[in-house]
Amino acid sequence: MKALITGITGFAGSHLAEYLLAQQPEVEIVGIRRWRSPMENITHIVDRLKLVETDLKDYNSVYRMLEQVQPDYIFHLAAQSFVPTSWNAPASTLEINVIGQTHLFEAVRALSLDPVIQIACSSEQYGLVQADETPIKETNPLRPLSTYAVSKIAQDYLGYQYFQSYGLKVVRTRGFNHTGPRRGEVFVASNFAKQLVRIEAGLAEPVIRVGNLEAVRDFTDVRDMVRAYWLAVTRGKPGEAYNIASGHGVTIQELLDRLIALIDVEVTVEQDPERMRPSDVEILIGDSSKFRGDTGWEPQIPFDQTLADIVEYWRERIKSSRD
Repeated sequence: MKALITGITGFAGSHLAEYLLAQQPEVEIVGIRRWRSPMENITHIVDRLKLVETDLKDYNSVYRMLEQVQPDYIFHLAAQSFVPTSWNAPASTLEINVIGQTHLFEAVRALSLDPVIQIACSSEQYGLVQADETPIKETNPLRPLSTYAVSKIAQDYLGYQYFQSYGLKVVRTRGFNHTGPRRGEVFVASNFAKQLVRIEAGLAEPVIRVGNLEAVRDFTDVRDMVRAYWLAVTRGKPGEAYNIASGHGVTIQELLDRLIALIDVEVTVEQDPERMRPSDVEILIGDSSKFRGDTGWEPQIPFDQTLADIVEYWRERIKSSRD
């Protein structure tokens, strides 16, 4: 049995590879990477993986890779995944996310392959959510507020269309916010934790710079999220869209307060205009009862444990950079 992970060198991809190695040892793991992909997230497991150099923006590259790999499962995680970047580079975001996935689907068709394909969509698709629409079900209207969200809607609907038109066994997971160790420092929990750990280490003044603290988000630990991805391809129903979420919302202010309590430093909080978005999704709390009912998934890692693990990750990173 063979699993292909696009985006294996990234945050969720590296955690998914770890999960499969530990919990599904019968699965051979193949990941794709570009020649310039950073490797630090998988250095500790790279000798247990097979990596194939592939560019999702190049159809011939994707075709050759799939012809070689012949996967039973495809976890399509590779994406331009940072919302603010999509405002600065909207065309590039659409090309990477939408055209890249189209190349993947078309190559699967051309080779007459029959894998189960999980595509990592996003709660950002729901966009402008009214307070009386939470917790958000899969049937909620999609009102995107960023090019990133538009790209994820396109990926989502392409998955549905290719299932209906060509019988591709696509499962669409709409993951709400997920975080944990190795999360990129541009993302909120990881960014705050890094700032605070640098203050704790005496490397920065005791000022933490923030954006909108009023937004409400539903956070799941990445290790629970990747377990959900496996259940999506083994127990989920092809053609379906599934929310994956904890069902509990916290404000970004509360997230910051919990991190400050973990590190026990006194800081001044300053709003940074550069961190404010042209339009922000105010509230995202997900109803994942459909996914739980079909797969039996439940989140297992408490949010405070997730935050503690992020703090320890940054302590180790900063310590190693000083040694």
